[in-house]
Amino acid sequence: MREILPALAQWHAAGIPFGLATVVAVSRSAPRGPGAAMAVGPDDEVVGSVSGGCVEGAVFELAQEVVASGEARLATFGYSDEDAFAVGLTCGGEITLLVRPVTPGSDPAFGAVAASVAGGEPVTVATVADGPAPRGATLVVWPDRAAGTLGANGLDVAVTADARGELALGASVLRHYGPHGERREDAVTVFLQSFAPPPRMLVFGAIDYAAAVARIGDFLGYRVTVCDARPVFATPKRFPAAVEVVVDWPHRYLAGADTDDRTVICVLTHDPKFDVPLLREALRRPAAYIGAMGSRKTHEERLARLKEAGLRQAELSRLRSPLGLDLGARTPEEVAVSVAAEIVALRWGGSGAPLTTTAGAIHPPAA
Repeated sequence: MREILPALAQWHAAGIPFGLATVVAVSRSAPRGPGAAMAVGPDDEVVGSVSGGCVEGAVFELAQEVVASGEARLATFGYSDEDAFAVGLTCGGEITLLVRPVTPGSDPAFGAVAASVAGGEPVTVATVADGPAPRGATLVVWPDRAAGTLGANGLDVAVTADARGELALGASVLRHYGPHGERREDAVTVFLQSFAPPPRMLVFGAIDYAAAVARIGDFLGYRVTVCDARPVFATPKRFPAAVEVVVDWPHRYLAGADTDDRTVICVLTHDPKFDVPLLREALRRPAAYIGAMGSRKTHEERLARLKEAGLRQAELSRLRSPLGLDLGARTPEEVAVSVAAEIVALRWGGSGAPLTTTAGAIHPPAA
């Protein structure tokens, strides 16, 4: 959804109605998760995807129908082996889509949502998926305000509270309520889609490998910062336009930076005068991933220095060094793929093993 919002915002600002299909629930090996979206706009233009191609044709028709009727619909697609040409998911999973019409009159806050996402302001969009409340009705919730209604004041109050909780986690989930927001009932199903600011990737050491890691971090949706104390290397020309480049001592910059449980820290300096004070700071603050480049000998020497600096074993166990998965990588670009693979595997609980050697669902439910 985040990727297609600029196009949708243009349609909305021009007063052009469009059909928006959003994945609200998945089961088993579904190709895309909750929040994936596809829209059909003027001249049958399509943006986004909900299944990677399996059911897009049927969703295209549904989107046209809801725009024509003005009524939202809930649709489920699963696997069927009865007819080779039946619409379904070849992966064997199941997805549930909410397909709704979006117009300036029915969804006046849509432009504000797009502006908040573009500006990095956290926001959650709550949409009625099923039940006695108006299907497709939206309530937009920011940390300090809200806009819209789901049709009942009590429901708005309960959903607003839950939306702010999910926003803090950056989660998108289905919630169930009574008609007036009763929490022990499940008459009304509401999809809460959170747009938290992109997670940060902090890359220390402005070397060739840093440029490759920064590129792949930007590709994965991270807000990337590269930091190095040497101005001759830390030049914006060496990095993608979207990457922030900072000239500062790494440990000093990190001490003043904001990190959270989604932050990725890649230490590529492999120089003790930079590594030790930097990792001492990194291993004592929130982060999803802390990796350091270097040989196994460098790693052992680094661990010894960090122990001398006072770090405990629990802190040292957070360090992934040498960073990356064993792909046999050689070039900076290949090493960047190796690092990205380890970050993704850690995020979703993947084993890093070839899929041909594993069993069970390819896309298991997220923990």
